[in-house]
Amino acid sequence: MNSSAAVQPPSAKALLPLALFLALFLGTGIYFQTEGVEYAFYQLPSPVAILPAIALGILLSRQAFEERIATFVAGVGDSNIITMCMIYLLAGAFSTVAEATGGVDAMVALGLQIIPASFLIPGLFLIAGVISTAMGTSMGTLAALAPVVLGIGEATDISLPLLAGVLVSGAMFGDNLSIISDTTIAATRTQGCSMRDKFRANLKIAIPAAVITVLWLISYDTSNVPLQIPDANLWLCLPYFAIIVLAVMGLNVFAVLGLGIVLAAGFGMVTVDYQWVKFSQDIYDGFSSMQEIFLLSLLIGGLSGLIRQQGGLAFLAKVVEAVSSRVSKNKQRSSAFGIAGLTSLTNLCVANNTVSILLAGEVSKRLAKQGNLAARQSASLLDIFACTVQGALPYGAQALLMGASFGISPLSVSLHTGYGFILGSVALLMILWRRPLEDRHPETEEAAV
Repeated sequence: MNSSAAVQPPSAKALLPLALFLALFLGTGIYFQTEGVEYAFYQLPSPVAILPAIALGILLSRQAFEERIATFVAGVGDSNIITMCMIYLLAGAFSTVAEATGGVDAMVALGLQIIPASFLIPGLFLIAGVISTAMGTSMGTLAALAPVVLGIGEATDISLPLLAGVLVSGAMFGDNLSIISDTTIAATRTQGCSMRDKFRANLKIAIPAAVITVLWLISYDTSNVPLQIPDANLWLCLPYFAIIVLAVMGLNVFAVLGLGIVLAAGFGMVTVDYQWVKFSQDIYDGFSSMQEIFLLSLLIGGLSGLIRQQGGLAFLAKVVEAVSSRVSKNKQRSSAFGIAGLTSLTNLCVANNTVSILLAGEVSKRLAKQGNLAARQSASLLDIFACTVQGALPYGAQALLMGASFGISPLSVSLHTGYGFILGSVALLMILWRRPLEDRHPETEEAAV
């Protein structure tokens, strides 16, 4: 975060506001979990949980009061934070408009038409991955697919925890790769790289992990399972594929999302009599769906500005660097391990992969610079390990949603989320036995949006 205020020497005390935020968020979640409340870790809204931490950060500052507020506001108004929030709004609008025009049903129908019954289990993984990549949300993907897959499970003897775990695996696979996912947006903006470069870096780890997952899932025999394909207009799939192609081509993300919104609405108006008034309402609904992460991003930006000015981020980077250097003497590997460990630990605490990326982002960027890691790879590591941990958490939103939808234990869902464990293992092997990074190419490390 940019600030004109002089940064203080490294200080553990400056991290107390962050610890307070994590304690409030995690403690409240554990309490409600023990009380048997559904979505326990989402009972206390994160933008509210962070307010006492911000107050503590302001109190701990040694600056004059007006300067403390100025430091906080400068963090809120950081260009990366503002850009990230604008992308959130457009991504929410596209997702809502495309869903309202029937795009999600079309993607599900297309996938089920392509998949043979004998390939059902790995096919569901791939369908969830494609839809999540296109929609940019694992939760939206699970909500769309859960009723269809539950029907398949109830009509057959296929294990419901297995089906739920396969859906979560595919949803996290796509969420990790999607260029409109909030995790991708957060990772690329905090590390300063283009979405295209981060996407390519992710592919090198995600594709081998997905191949291993498919080979494992093929072992399940489903040749006699009946498939019920929902009615849908397959032309409505085109806006999803269009934004993927345009993003990979390197088009500015604002242009990609803007065109995606127009295409989704245009196809809807031609095929399902989608009205202009409904179009405008859905855009606003899409904006509203991003309210929590929008507000939290702004507030985390301000809190990070305070912690950075007081030397907290410098202290955290120093500690993580010291610990990771004991794991490997190679600077690149130690930095990669540091980013992976910091992101994983943060996600265990907050049970939200996007929030964990936002919290670990600036320290990870410092670690990447010290270890000569390219921005695209630090962004990739952030997203990969956040998604890996999120998919394995029995108190994460994905496991809770599937547990409630299928009437099974969230723990049984997380235990069957094989892709997450495979992804994390492949990423660690890549760090251990290969050179973590090819040579840096500064001209491609621009924070292109």
